Amino acid sequence: MDTDPFAPSDRVLVAVMNNPRDFGIAQEEGWYRVPVRHAPRSATEANVLAFYFTKAFGDDRWAIHWYGPVRGHELVRRRDILPEETNHPRADEVYYQLQLGPLARLDTPIPSLRWRRITFLETTWDRFTAAEEINDLYVSGADGLYVTLKDDGFCVEREYAVYDTGVEYTVDLAIPCRDGTLAIVSGDRSAPPGALRDPDLESVRKAVARLGGETRGAG
Repeated sequence: MDTDPFAPSDRVLVAVMNNPRDFGIAQEEGWYRVPVRHAPRSATEANVLAFYFTKAFGDDRWAIHWYGPVRGHELVRRRDILPEETNHPRADEVYYQLQLGPLARLDTPIPSLRWRRITFLETTWDRFTAAEEINDLYVSGADGLYVTLKDDGFCVEREYAVYDTGVEYTVDLAIPCRDGTLAIVSGDRSAPPGALRDPDLESVRKAVARLGGETRGAG
């Protein structure tokens, strides 16, 4: 991958791509739309846009294969950029239309080791170019523990949704186990009962053992 066009700290926005038609627009017409009401902070600040493919892309699913430079953006209505769909329920919704340079394909895709829900993911160019899998892209206060657990052989999920009595929590780290998911949080982040807060490696090992050991699923 040619890293020359971007600085290590340049912002990369990873967006879900679940429609081959929309990917064709990004490739051929050089733009991608982001609904303003769901837009992450970096939607208008990103230097690079990358695409996480869903199951609609067959063998390329659950991975990042393509990225491109962001040249600018403008506010538009859906009906203005997709005039053939003026009767769409969201025809009058406002979007950021991100203007893209030529897309490039990664020599080595960045896969998700387990299926997970991703809408937008914000990262930096240095992490993007070094990532071996999706979890390597996240930036958080749990970076150190994530690296420690990964080096110890755990397959750790980051910014992961866990549920308890109907309540959804997004935790810093999670390790799916045979008898449940071990949730790990840092600082004062809200967490489900039983979550570990700022644990050391040995505490994680013991908690995983109590939950029957780690399970590993395909991405």
